[in-house]
Amino acid sequence: MLRHLLLAATLTASGAALAQPKPDPTWPCTQRKVSTLGPGAVWTGPDVTQALKDWGGDREAAQLAQKLASRRTPLEEADGLIAEFAEKAGPEKAERLTRVFAGVFEVVNGERDKVMAGITRYARGQRVMAERIREEASQISEIKTSPDVKETKELADLESRFNWDKRIFQERSQSLTYVCEVPTLLEQRLGEIARKIQAKL
Repeated sequence: MLRHLLLAATLTASGAALAQPKPDPTWPCTQRKVSTLGPGAVWTGPDVTQALKDWGGDREAAQLAQKLASRRTPLEEADGLIAEFAEKAGPEKAERLTRVFAGVFEVVNGERDKVMAGITRYARGQRVMAERIREEASQISEIKTSPDVKETKELADLESRFNWDKRIFQERSQSLTYVCEVPTLLEQRLGEIARKIQAKL
């Protein structure tokens, strides 16, 4: 009986593991890579299918969406901006607020996509530089362990290039740590704005 239970538990765990998407080995961030963000991840209000198509046609909704999506607008100001819009929206308040969310989603998601693509390019450049640093280190080692080693200009130049590349690589790695937080911060902003809009529906 115990053997059957253990087997069932193992099979269940294996199935769950198979269902999980494999992590992207080229993704440099500790945060899990979520390539596509859907509105349902943050929105539980009315269906946004139509609003995603026509939010730009509602000039006031589009202007508010752009303002809310901008990181220059403090989140503390969002409640007042949304409340003012909702008060003037009239009988179509729910529909128009849904358009505002659709606009915020499109703008923030577009920015997030660009950041994700930038991180991927950045990581690709880091991999190329890491390979170059390894090659330089290998060349230095070969020259220094050669029986007829001499302190040549070639060796000095190679060591100088190696030290410079290593420094740049380390600085870029530190910068990448901060850049990796941007998609998460954008997702958090989108979720917070979605909750604020839904509170006014």
